[in-house]
Amino acid sequence: MARKRKHEEKPAASWLTTYGDMVTLLLTFFVLLFSMSTVSPGKFQQVAVGLRTALTGKPPSVLTGGKSLTEEPLITSQRGIYQELIRIAEEYQGKITIEEKDEGTIIVMKNMAFFYSGSARLTAEAKELLGKIGSIVIEHTNNVLQIYGYADDRPVPTDSIYASNWHLSSARASSVVSFFTEELKKRRSIERLADIRAGRFDPEYFYDGQRFYPIGVGDWMIKNQIKAMEQYIDTQKANLKDELNLRNITEEEYTKRISELDKSLSLQIQQLRDEYRRIDILIKRERAK
Repeated sequence: MARKRKHEEKPAASWLTTYGDMVTLLLTFFVLLFSMSTVSPGKFQQVAVGLRTALTGKPPSVLTGGKSLTEEPLITSQRGIYQELIRIAEEYQGKITIEEKDEGTIIVMKNMAFFYSGSARLTAEAKELLGKIGSIVIEHTNNVLQIYGYADDRPVPTDSIYASNWHLSSARASSVVSFFTEELKKRRSIERLADIRAGRFDPEYFYDGQRFYPIGVGDWMIKNQIKAMEQYIDTQKANLKDELNLRNITEEEYTKRISELDKSLSLQIQQLRDEYRRIDILIKRERAK
């Protein structure tokens, strides 16, 4: 019986060896470039959002002007940045809260003397805190930033340059935006001068004035809360009056408890006014143009 001839193995094509060496060298070259580069957080976010949109098979609708509705501020996806904000919040003993809402991430700073009384001029304490928060939020996102200013229920002085608390709150929001785009931008440009010269940081990109939207809330929120408090106290007073008419309590006891209710209301209103010494920064789920 004839033996079967073994199939002779053909030698690999010589060009495959050269091709493999070229691919390896190219990979090494690009890894080297990446290791020496600094990734721009804003541009990285744009690429990440674009890839996520393409891979999920849900391209932006023409009804939304081609914008993606799934963009996220980087502080929600980068735990290191988020933890840094938490550290600052702990440093200020609960005066800062960070919340996730449908429209984006909101940072609430309250119960601090951000402005001088009846004025839109920032205090030194406010600038120190806004500098810490702003350098993180502004330089690690390219989202739209909405700044909210507030005023309490007390009317503006007759000689004030502001016609109403609405005007005052709007001016306060604008003062914060002005601090970010001018004073903080200048300070960070000096601190990161080496990065600017090396092309690793572009203050014009992050501190672009088109990213910021100042919004004045006015005094309607605090007035609604005070009205609810007053209605509750009035109900308590009416109950005490009924107790007095039914002779369940004495006139002396009635007067004492009415005085206690008035003092309680005054204390609650003062505490509420302290809470409305505040500034809110909303990082929208929308990329700045």
